Amino acid sequence: MFTEKPKKGKTTSEAVNQQNTIAKGTTITGDIISDGDFRIEGTIQGNVKTPGKVVIGRTGIINGTLKGANADIEGKFSGKLILSDTLSLKASAIVEGEVEVSKLAVEPGAAFNATCLMKGTLKELGNTSNQKAPQPNVKPTEKGQPA
Repeated sequence: MFTEKPKKGKTTSEAVNQQNTIAKGTTITGDIISDGDFRIEGTIQGNVKTPGKVVIGRTGIINGTLKGANADIEGKFSGKLILSDTLSLKASAIVEGEVEVSKLAVEPGAAFNATCLMKGTLKELGNTSNQKAPQPNVKPTEKGQPA
């Protein structure tokens, strides 16, 4: 008599593309693990882990550990920040603690009071592996002349 069409569930790719938001005035104490991106306008006392991007808005605060791919910070972060790609600090950002990133972008006005370790691909300044070190006090010899 009552027939209902089966509801379609969200696929994994749809869930990953969605952004989690922690609103201003919200405080979370504990660990957060997610496959999606985050926008934080509230306060987190604990750890955040995501393979995506985390945006800490002007009113956002994280006290703890943040592990992810990318982060844009406009608010406050205190703790350990581990990113596999880029950290972008806006002029209003305040960052304290330990930072491990591949790339770092800092706007003028941002407060960056942290120890920073930059990992990732190394850019070579020149091909130094095949060059010989200069030999001091050695005069060049002319062809056919003994040294």
